[in-house]
Amino acid sequence: MLDVRRLRLLCDLARLDTINAVAQAHMYTPSAVSQQLSALEREVGLPLLERTGRRVALTPAGRVLVQHGESVLAALEQTTTAIAALATGLSGPLRIGAFPTAVRTLLPATLVALAERHPGLELMVTELDPAAVPDALREHRLDVGLLHDYDVVPVKPDPMLDAVPLLDETVYLALPSTGSGSLRDQRDADWIVASPGTLCHDVTLHVCRAAGFTPRARHQADDFTTVLALVAAGQGVSLVPELATAKPPTGVWLVPLQTRRRTRIAYRRGAATHPAVAAFITEIRAASSGFGDPR
Repeated sequence: MLDVRRLRLLCDLARLDTINAVAQAHMYTPSAVSQQLSALEREVGLPLLERTGRRVALTPAGRVLVQHGESVLAALEQTTTAIAALATGLSGPLRIGAFPTAVRTLLPATLVALAERHPGLELMVTELDPAAVPDALREHRLDVGLLHDYDVVPVKPDPMLDAVPLLDETVYLALPSTGSGSLRDQRDADWIVASPGTLCHDVTLHVCRAAGFTPRARHQADDFTTVLALVAAGQGVSLVPELATAKPPTGVWLVPLQTRRRTRIAYRRGAATHPAVAAFITEIRAASSGFGDPR
């Protein structure tokens, strides 16, 4: 009989690449992770890891075990969901992860509705970048989270997560009201861009390069409220999604582009019918009905 906790560590190693990263994710020591993986090898009766210097790689047996292990973990999630469905009323923690714009625009109404309909739920919100949501879900630090990508920079799905669409939004070119209108006209403009390495930064580079130029970054900001304030102050131009444009400051001119941002509600495989997850999906879809194209 394979130990599920050890199986989870092996699956996380396949995702995170190093024993140190797995140890950090589980708040173990690297030595403890290595010991658990060695015990899993003894249970299987085959080597699962190949050590090359300070790094480890999965053997063929290790890759097979990870492939089936992900299905086992999803089945356990389905079991937890089935048990939760038998309870009378919803109770316990529901840990929600969302990016700042969604926390500001979608979650207040969602949380109010959930609290009214399911007072036994302990609602816990964490604001974080969508890029951090998959790991937080896998590591059970979140139960549900919001992800997004853009049609011009799609994100590869995580095999251990399922997701349903929430919004499909127009992306706008945000200009000072004294500026001139098309994207191509911004070749010589100062740009307000997101932090390098973020999806929003990559999207700005992609959209501008498709228009024939590389944006000249003057300011760096990740919160769209800050971005629009800088645009209104004449400090540059930027790209912003529709969700961030509900109440733009005076002095901002918004030009719709062909680019679309797609937001999804994500959860662990097997958790789609968990009553708390299903309740969250229902309420956040109701809260998002006035934004973008609800899905």
